[in-house]
Amino acid sequence: MTPRLSSPARAFAPIGSSPQPEAAGPALTTTRGTNALITFLIHIAGAAALLIWSVRLVRTGVERAFSVQLRLWLRRSSQSRILAAATGMVAAMMLQSSTAVAMLVSNFAAKGALTGAVGLAILLGADLGSAIVAQLLLVKQTLLIPALLLVGTVLFLKSSQRRLRQTGRILIGLALIFVSLDMLRAATAPIMDSPGALSILTYLQGDLLSAFVIGALFAWMVHSSVAAVLVFVTAVSQGALPVEAAMAMVLGANLGGAMIAFILTLAAPMPARQIVMSNLVLRGGGAVLVLAALILTPTTFDWLGQSGGGRVANLHLAFNAVLCILALPFTQSLHRLVSRMMPHSSPDDQVRATALDDAALTHPSRALGCAVRESLQMGVRIEDMLTAVNSLYMSWDNTTRATIHAHEQAVRDIQTDVKLYLAKLNRQELDDEIIKGAMDLSLLTTNLAAAADLVGRRMVQLASKMEHEQLSFSAEGQRDIADFYDRVLANVQLALNVMMTRNPDEARELVAEKDNIRRIEQELQLKHLGRLNHGQIGSIEASNIHQETLRVLKQVNTCFAMTGYPILEETGDLLESRLTDTQVSR
Repeated sequence: MTPRLSSPARAFAPIGSSPQPEAAGPALTTTRGTNALITFLIHIAGAAALLIWSVRLVRTGVERAFSVQLRLWLRRSSQSRILAAATGMVAAMMLQSSTAVAMLVSNFAAKGALTGAVGLAILLGADLGSAIVAQLLLVKQTLLIPALLLVGTVLFLKSSQRRLRQTGRILIGLALIFVSLDMLRAATAPIMDSPGALSILTYLQGDLLSAFVIGALFAWMVHSSVAAVLVFVTAVSQGALPVEAAMAMVLGANLGGAMIAFILTLAAPMPARQIVMSNLVLRGGGAVLVLAALILTPTTFDWLGQSGGGRVANLHLAFNAVLCILALPFTQSLHRLVSRMMPHSSPDDQVRATALDDAALTHPSRALGCAVRESLQMGVRIEDMLTAVNSLYMSWDNTTRATIHAHEQAVRDIQTDVKLYLAKLNRQELDDEIIKGAMDLSLLTTNLAAAADLVGRRMVQLASKMEHEQLSFSAEGQRDIADFYDRVLANVQLALNVMMTRNPDEARELVAEKDNIRRIEQELQLKHLGRLNHGQIGSIEASNIHQETLRVLKQVNTCFAMTGYPILEETGDLLESRLTDTQVSR
């Protein structure tokens, strides 16, 4: 019998509410139906918001606690495509986001640290990893939720070690993911009692293309294909979505997930965009092909599982697994094809824009902000120099050397401009806070200029000497320098974040890592001397370059670590010679 359409009050009844009598009149019934619909939408939106935030909470904890290790794994994965795919899968499972892995890979590719084929293999593995994460999170939990919350809260509040605190953050995020899914299940339960909702779901079942588009748009809006898939699978498990429509939405979420990284890297260098575009062609194109198969050859897909939710979740996993297996042997060819479609462009030389606005000098706080923005450009250029000089140790290139020299000269010019700008500012009557800010900024630019000199002069000289004398490091020595280089580069990027946000927690992390870098440098020096004593070093000249490179990288890290000192002085977290014993990071 066809459901009555004259009872909108029951269409979206709140959880636990009793049916409303229909004799109250059409006006009252309409009002109650509207209120019930609003309540229903609030329940759904709140559950989805908690899910999105929880996934982000886990990703933030992993990035703060294990970012260096992730960088090391991704860089070392270049040895083979299978290893690259496995590394991408593990990284995505840790970060609970293939997009986060794509951004890391694009950064490596932009700096020349990864080839296009390896980068694409990592992204294929990351897509599979995110599908595995969705499967794991769909398992209903009972006792695990309070256990995760208890352990996570204790670690986060009581531990003084940064990594343990961030582990607590990860556990809390996982627990909240399970809570949000339970909320979503409860919120979607009344849908089956809604004639209006049933009409919409029936339409989606007959229009899989619209369902596909909705899935892609939803994944893009929430910026997480994992969260989108969890929502769709949970909805179909509750009977709130037809299985066929949910399958189309999950396929759309795969396209939307690939689009996220593509949009975020539109301003990135071409090597990074080529890798992300290759993944978009594979993942998005594959999703369209499977959708076409669903439309042209309707089937129940019973082989994917007994329940509707299981079939939808398994389709997502099977799609990414098959795509990874089939495409992995052809990553080189596909990336070469995309590279021809998106060739490198040679941008015209442009006059360097400056943030130093003379009109802002009459407003000291604004003028100081202009100087900070200009100083940030110094840091960005030094980051580019540090990345480029690493390739010179592998293979000398005069173009790369010229690029590093141009960046070094630009850093010197910016430092001069900032000093002159601050001198103009100091001619006015300023309060103590502005005076201190100007002094701190002047010291910061001096440290950054010193870092630029270390990279642009000393490290280039060492790389040039290796080239002219045909020297090389041992395999173990090269690995030690590469790992140490990744740690320093991660701290440089953290320092740039501190410059922008002035976050005390990140400033503490930056300064604390300075001591850690010094300790690691000493350990690597002793390790190198041990190899030298055992005759495992090719030549004394190569040994000297190895030790000097480690020392220079440590000094570069020190220059950037100084960024956090003024912030910690303001918060009272810095003693005369070391950090206080309070918690390192929140």
